[in-house]
Amino acid sequence: MTMTTDTEAVIDARGLTKSYGAHRALNGVSFKVGAGRIVGLIGPNGAGKTTALKAVLGLTAFDGDLQVLGWDPRGQRDDLMSDVCFIADVAVLPRWMRVSQAVDFVASVHPRFDRARAETFLKKTDIRPRSRIRELSKGMVTQLHLALILAINARLLVLDEPTLGLDLLYRRQFYDTLLNDYFTEERTILLTTHQVEEIENLLTDVLFISHGNIVLDSSVEDLAARFAQVTVGPANVAQARELKPFYEREIFGRTAMIFEGRSRAELASLGELRTPSIADLFVAKIQGGAA
Repeated sequence: MTMTTDTEAVIDARGLTKSYGAHRALNGVSFKVGAGRIVGLIGPNGAGKTTALKAVLGLTAFDGDLQVLGWDPRGQRDDLMSDVCFIADVAVLPRWMRVSQAVDFVASVHPRFDRARAETFLKKTDIRPRSRIRELSKGMVTQLHLALILAINARLLVLDEPTLGLDLLYRRQFYDTLLNDYFTEERTILLTTHQVEEIENLLTDVLFISHGNIVLDSSVEDLAARFAQVTVGPANVAQARELKPFYEREIFGRTAMIFEGRSRAELASLGELRTPSIADLFVAKIQGGAA
C-alpha cells in the first residue's frame, strides 16, 4: 500500500471543479489539508461543502486534480476507503436496526473496525445490544455513533454535520469525546457543521466556502495576525472607514468593523480591539463578499 509521508498533504486538491447542469458547485477550488489537523469546512447551504466531501470520498465525478492519502478517489476508491472513515449525521442510522446490527454492519464494511473496542465503549453506557435505534434516547444515539467512530482506526475521518438534530449537551459530549478519545497526531479530521460556535475551539484550520469558491483558507493560529475587529463609537466611524474594513455591522449604537491586513497599532486608538471569532469571521467573509 502506498502511504503519504508526514510532509505530504492528506488532501491535496487543485482546480477542483464540479457542475450540475448549468450550476457550478465547485469553481476550480484548490486547498490542502495536512496530517494531524482538525479542519472545519464551513459554508452556507448550497455553497459546495457536500460536493467537496463527495469528491474527497470518491462519491462523485469531478474535474481537476485530487489526491487523498496518496490515492486518486476516482480510480482508487477501494484502496482509499481502507484508510478513511465517513460518518454523516446521526439521523442516518436506520431506526429499525438493532444496536448489535449496527455494529455488525460497520464491521462488515470497514476493514479497520475494531469490534472489541466498540463493545467495550458500549458497555460503559446504558445501551443494550438488542435495543433498536428508535428505542434509544438522543444521548444514547450519540453514544452509539461515537462507539462506531472510535472503533475505526482510520487516518482520515470525514464528518458531515455529525451532530445535526442533537441538543447542546449531546453535541458537546460528542465533540469532547471525539477530541479526547479519538484524535491523535496521526489522524486527520475534516468536518462540516452549521454550529460554528461549538467547534471553533477544537479546529486547527478553517476552510470557508461560498458559491463554489474557497473564500478563506487559514490555520486558526494565523487568524489573529490577519484579522482584527474594532468596535467604534460614532465619533470614530469615518476615520475607521478610511482604513477600509471589509465588513461592518451595528451593535447597540456602535459599529463593529473587521479588517484584514491592518496592523493593530493603527487600529487600537479607534475603539475596542479584538480578534474576531471564527463565527464572526465567517459571517463577515460571506456577507462582506456578497456586498
